[in-house]
This record gives sequence, structure tokens and C-alpha cells, in this order.
Amino acid sequence: MTAVGLKIGGVPEHFNLPWRLAIEEGRFREIGLDLHWSDMGGGTGQMIRGLETGSIDIAVLLTEGITKAILEGLDAKIIQVYVTTPLHWGIHVPSNSSIKNVDELKDKTFAISREGSGSHLMTIVKASQEGWETANLRFNVVGDIYGGLWALENNQAQGFLWEKYTTFPYTEQGKCRYIDEVVTPWPCFVIAARNEVLEKHGNLVKRMCDIVNRKALEVKKDENSVEVISWRYNLRSKQVENWLIETDWNYDGIEFPHAFNKVIKYLTKLDLLKDEDADMWQEKLFNL
Repeated sequence: MTAVGLKIGGVPEHFNLPWRLAIEEGRFREIGLDLHWSDMGGGTGQMIRGLETGSIDIAVLLTEGITKAILEGLDAKIIQVYVTTPLHWGIHVPSNSSIKNVDELKDKTFAISREGSGSHLMTIVKASQEGWETANLRFNVVGDIYGGLWALENNQAQGFLWEKYTTFPYTEQGKCRYIDEVVTPWPCFVIAARNEVLEKHGNLVKRMCDIVNRKALEVKKDENSVEVISWRYNLRSKQVENWLIETDWNYDGIEFPHAFNKVIKYLTKLDLLKDEDADMWQEKLFNL
């Protein structure tokens, strides 16, 4: 049997260890799938662009970003929730800045990877929670985490939101300073695919998800996971222990329709999504 070749993208972070291990162990080849992984340092914005251009077939990306993109016309569908727990976004400032509290970031410039990315959308969510006028927010598009750190170091931005455990090594190195966090009010990562791929290989993609869900459960239960994640992702063991306590994957592949309803209401409330785009959202988002 000739294997089906598909390209998948995801952030080069600890959340995606189950994918990397399953690929290395040949789990997908066992079902006739040759899955090629690409690290997407630019995050959700980069992956949305990859799905648009066809440079990737499948993406593991932030719930709020892909929901917005599909409802605005991206030719893709959400297959399932991947990580069921929220994401903890660290709020970072320049290491030499006098800023100590989030309220001091009002009317400042925030570094974001791309428009429509998680770093962009969650900055708006945090601003709304703080009662700021979101229309007055200023952004500097920097591409990825390294661009964000550069922007802070060179006073091209005063704030930068990124997953707090990923940035922890850089806070230790003095490249930025963590002052607070904002937690997503929904499951943080989903798996999405281009519609053309689902039409041709829908059953295979479903089996792919089953494999990574099982591998995620193995990672969660394995007593060696702390050591493996710490080594692979340059994180301190205590940080990994805390992260594993906070994190659960979708081990059983269950659906979370109410979570998406919450995402859509939030995006609409913040004027990040038009009411007409949110109509018929279940049919638009999912491969029903």
C-alpha cells in the first residue's frame, strides 16, 4: 500500500511532543500515513497562511485564531480539540523597563507575531478585561517569539504576550520580564485541515487524530515525561511539572461545542468577528 503524504504544522513547543514522538515511533506509517512535521515559529498566523496557500495540509493551532479565520472564509475545518485546557499567556515587558503592573501598559505598543495570531487576539482580550479602549491599541508585527524579544530589547514594543513556559528561559536570561498572565477562557489548541484534504482523506485524518490522542495520554502518564520535555524544550524540571499539572490533551477525542460558542461570543463582543460571519458557525467550523 502506498502511503499518503500529508504536511502538518505546529509551534515548536512542548504541547506538540505527542506529535513528534508518534512520528519518530512510526505510529502514523502503520496506518499508511507519511506525516511530515513543520515547525511554525510564527504561530497561528503563520499556520493560517500555510493552510491558505496549501504549504501545509493540517495545522495544530490556537482555537481563537482558526475559529476567526474559518468564519471569515478560510477553506478549512476544525477536526477536533487537541488540548482541552486553557493556555497561560505570559505578559512580558523589557527587562530594563520600569513597568511593574499591567495597567501601566495602557496606550503602549505590543509586539505580535501576525495579525489574527494568538499574541494579537489575546492582547485584545486582556485589554478588554482591563477596561481599555481596544481601538486605541498599537501593535508591532514581529513574526515570532524572537522578533518579540528583539522588539522589547530595542524599545520597539513595551508589551509582548506569549506562552509563559516557552518564554521562561528568556526571562531567566534577562531578555524580558514576566509581570502577569492572561488565561484563555476556552480549550487552547485544535487540529484543523484544509477541506480538500478532508474530502480526499477524511477517514485517515480521523485515525491520525486517534493516534495522537493516545500518544498524548502516554505522555501525560509517563513518569519520564518531565525529563524528556525539560531536555527537548530547554525548560527547568519544576516548570515542566507545573505545566503538566495544568495541561490535558483530548485523550478521548470528545467534542466541545459550548467552548466554540464561547469563543465566537467573545470575538463578536470584541468586534473581532462580524455577526454575519458568525452565522451558521457549526456548519462552517466543523466537518459535519
